[in-house]
Amino acid sequence: MPRYALKIEYNGAPFSGWQRQKEETTVQGTIEAALAKIEPRVHQIAAAGRTDAGVHALGQVAHADMERDWSTFRLSEALNYHLRPSPIAIVGCAIVPDDWHARFGAIERHYFFRLCARRAPIIHDQGSVWQVKNTLSLEAMRQGAALLVGKHDFTTFRSTICQAASPVKTLDEITISAHPIAAGIEYHFYLRARSFLHNQVRSIVGTLERVGAGSWAPEDITTALAARDRAACGPVCPPHGLYLQNVKYPEDPFA
Repeated sequence: MPRYALKIEYNGAPFSGWQRQKEETTVQGTIEAALAKIEPRVHQIAAAGRTDAGVHALGQVAHADMERDWSTFRLSEALNYHLRPSPIAIVGCAIVPDDWHARFGAIERHYFFRLCARRAPIIHDQGSVWQVKNTLSLEAMRQGAALLVGKHDFTTFRSTICQAASPVKTLDEITISAHPIAAGIEYHFYLRARSFLHNQVRSIVGTLERVGAGSWAPEDITTALAARDRAACGPVCPPHGLYLQNVKYPEDPFA
């Protein structure tokens, strides 16, 4: 059975997350249903990461095993046809070795978060950004973010239902930038690591927002980390500003 890597873009708003669920509409379940229309049987695909309900993706990666030898063009075209009208698109397709794995083969995951500070309602990007009312201190958020980079016990910044074996993760990069928009500023958070804990990114961004708003001092991040206690975390920001931007492999299958 030939194996194919799929690069997937989706709007997470109408889905109960990535992972297949019997009673809910999910991204995985929708793609597997589309595959069943192409090759009628039960399909099971595996992804680089399980995004939560409402989280978007610009470059999610999954792999699928097919019975036929499909050209990558025909397979992606057929999937995109059967995925309509769901807000999911196959934007890349590649033949990979039989032992290639979208999750276990990944060496980096990149997340992107959009936070918009303005008092006027969000119109065109509603459901795609997290809105707060007041301008934030970019410098304070950068100072706080720098304290999170590196290898730490991130117990404070993970969900209580996180199933990871260890809370210790290495966060390779957090970059924060500010971009003027009509009547406000949009802040972009870029986070890079080999892997993330459940709700880690949203917990970090929500806490950094408190630093930017002046409710926390940047050095309070160190205190929160050292506490290793979920109660020491700032608020968890909503999912709709979060995007799985890219997944990196030793060799890019889509190059």
